Amino acid sequence: MNVSYIPPLDILGIHHITALASDPQRNVDFYVNLLGLRLVKQTVNFDAPDVYHLYYGDEVGRPGTLLTFFPFPDAVRGTRGAGETSAVAFSVPRGSLDFWLERLARAGIELSGPERRFGEDFISFEDHDGMKVELFLDPSADARAGWTGSSVGPQNAIRSFHGATFTHWELSEPGRFLQDTMRFSRGGSEGSRHRFLAGSGEGQARIDILVDPRAPQHRQSAGSVHHIAWRAKDDKEQLVWRKDLMEAGVGPTPVIDRCYFHSVYFREPGGVLFEIATDPPGFLTDETLDSLGTQLRLPPWLESSRSSIAKHLPPLSVPAPVRAEA
Repeated sequence: MNVSYIPPLDILGIHHITALASDPQRNVDFYVNLLGLRLVKQTVNFDAPDVYHLYYGDEVGRPGTLLTFFPFPDAVRGTRGAGETSAVAFSVPRGSLDFWLERLARAGIELSGPERRFGEDFISFEDHDGMKVELFLDPSADARAGWTGSSVGPQNAIRSFHGATFTHWELSEPGRFLQDTMRFSRGGSEGSRHRFLAGSGEGQARIDILVDPRAPQHRQSAGSVHHIAWRAKDDKEQLVWRKDLMEAGVGPTPVIDRCYFHSVYFREPGGVLFEIATDPPGFLTDETLDSLGTQLRLPPWLESSRSSIAKHLPPLSVPAPVRAEA
C-alpha cells in the first residue's frame, strides 16, 4: 500500500499495556473492585480464543488509560528480570496518596513509599500475580476524569498511565533506539535509572530504563507484562511508522485487525515487545457506553465458534457500577 509523504511523526503516548495473569476473577476483583478501573471490554485473545482478553480503563477506554490482561488460570508466576517491562505506573490526582495508602492497606496490600522519583511522589505495590504497579501524583491528572462508577470516587480515581519501567542489562542500544527510531526525548537520569519522554501534554508517558547488569533474564508468565503499545492517530500514521520501522531493521509485523484498533508489533533491542496501535475505532463499535464490559464480545470471524469458546472460559462476575463515595 502506498503512503503519501508525511513528515517524521512523534508517538502520542501509551495506547495500552497488556500483561499476563492467572485467575481471571481475581484479576477483575483487583483492578475493578480495588483499583477502581472500569472493565470496558470482555473478549478473548484473538490468537488463542480459549483465553480471555480483559480491558480496563476509564469510562470509555480511551487510549492511554488501558491496562489489559490475558489470564491463564493455571499459570505460575513469572520471574522479574532483564528484557521486560518491570513496572507499570498510573497518574493519580494531587492529594490522593493518603487515600490510596489507606485503601490498599485495608485490603492487605504490602506497600512501598511514599517515595520521590524525578521530583514526583509515588507509592508502589504488587497485584495478586506479582506485577509491580506504581501510583504517581501528577498535577496534570487533576484536570482529567477517571471512571466514576466505582467505590474509589472521582476525587481519587486513577486517571491514565504515567509511564512504565524497562529493566535492561545496558543502556546504549535500547536508549539509542528510543531516541533515534521512536523519537523519544531524554528526561534525565537518577543513578541507574534513565528517563525518556514520549508524547507531550496530558498524554506524555515517562519511560524509565533501569540498568541492572546483574538482573536475571526475565521469565514471562503470570504477573509479567506481555507488551506495551504506543499510540498512532490513525491507520495512515501507523503505516508511516511501519515503514520507518522496516527501514530501522526491526521487522515489524503486517497490520493486524484487533477490531477496536489496528496493530503492528516488533521488539526493541533490549527484548521488550512493542506495538503501534491506532486510536480508532475504539470500544463503542459493538457495545453501548452503559453496557461496556458486561458481556463476552467476539470478533466476527469467531462468532460461529461462540458456544465452544464460551464453554472453555471460566465464568466471570463483573461488578455493576456503584454510586461513588463523596
